[in-house]
Amino acid sequence: MSEFVKVSSVDDIAVGETISASIDGVDVAVVHAEDGAFYAIYDECSHASVPLSEGEVEGCTLECWLHGSRFDLRTGQPTGLPATVPVPVYPVELRDGFVFVSLSPMSEAPADDAPNGNAPSSGAPNGNAPSGGAPNGVVK
Repeated sequence: MSEFVKVSSVDDIAVGETISASIDGVDVAVVHAEDGAFYAIYDECSHASVPLSEGEVEGCTLECWLHGSRFDLRTGQPTGLPATVPVPVYPVELRDGFVFVSLSPMSEAPADDAPNGNAPSSGAPNGNAPSGGAPNGVVK
């Protein structure tokens, strides 16, 4: 299991905003969703290979700015075309006013199933079963 890494102050990510963080060479979008929770999702659209962190937050989804696919921040599942492949989501913890993210996947999947074959060497999750930490990686 990967350790949690401090990525930002809670105050630096307003509700409805996203930042991009690189953790051990993996680009992660950290989102303060409209439900008040923080989420971490792989920062690359599984359809077009563009940064999801540049997209718009709506509810608990993050939109890819290029073609409009939306990804559920809780599961990584696309909620509309053209994307059909989910992206990895990662556990988040809030401690002493800071946002921490772990690269431990929320669920295990073979690296072959990773979006665009760009999975971290530990394998990328494509499902939504938690493997520890906060329930479903959601922290309010």
